[in-house]
Amino acid sequence: MKSTVAPSHTAITQDYPGLFGSYCELTKFRLSALVVVTTAVGFVMASDLGIEWMTLLWTVLGTACCACAAAALNQVVESSRDAKMDRTKNRPIPAGHISTIHAFIVGVLLSYIGVAILSFGASVGAAGLALLTILIYILIYTPLKSRTSFNTIVGAVVGAIPPLIGWVAATGSIGLGGIILGGILFVWQLPHFLALAWMYREDYEQGGFKMLPSLDASGELTARTSVVTSLCLVPLVLFMSITGSTSVLFAIVGSLLGLWLTGRSIAFWRHRDHETARRLFFGTIIYLPILLAFMLIDRQTIHWIEMGT
Repeated sequence: MKSTVAPSHTAITQDYPGLFGSYCELTKFRLSALVVVTTAVGFVMASDLGIEWMTLLWTVLGTACCACAAAALNQVVESSRDAKMDRTKNRPIPAGHISTIHAFIVGVLLSYIGVAILSFGASVGAAGLALLTILIYILIYTPLKSRTSFNTIVGAVVGAIPPLIGWVAATGSIGLGGIILGGILFVWQLPHFLALAWMYREDYEQGGFKMLPSLDASGELTARTSVVTSLCLVPLVLFMSITGSTSVLFAIVGSLLGLWLTGRSIAFWRHRDHETARRLFFGTIIYLPILLAFMLIDRQTIHWIEMGT
């Protein structure tokens, strides 16, 4: 792998966030936290007979390690491209805070630890899904980013697997509710990443990444795709209630949230500029935690009603 030229010692000393801060950036701590949350949601939603708290704990810890491992290994592979982009040039490897070998070792160790924790603390099936996620992320998604805009679809597949890890850890199998929940995560990522890619399309071009907005000069296809995928969230939410995983109340609230997000997508389609893309991007960030929180509340309410009857 071609290494980047490290900055001067003075620059490193001035900007060095410390080893802990560098590790947080290397493992994309906030993004990894989202992966852990969706895994925990999948576990809780699948736990019809009560939550096995220790199993949930091991599932969360193992998934956290695997998510951090994937992020670290991704940055190892993309370090030379990250150095060309304003948005990523200060990441630990291109900034010279952590060496490529150091980051690689961290990623491999976290992978082993995460898979082992899931294997012995949750289930072999959950561990297998976590390992599959790492392999798809590093061996398929990462190389595709510089080759085709189809990479966004593959990346969305990666993001849809964590709730299935939680579901399998809780039940030993992938249920219909888990598939629908994974589908919601898959679809949600498309307007989320397309809005981000539109805002930073020039940066992505400079880094050599083939994102859809970089190839779609007018933004028409990017915006239309955002509208269609936002609309698809509504029937997926309804399917959660049809299968009995959630109630009619969740179907109503989830549908309203989906229509609200669609409104932001339509605004982006009508006025394809940085501001409307930014509003759509932050709209997706608002949408997901509210939806997941209400999903859990609704599910627990159903359990309490069933226990009382």
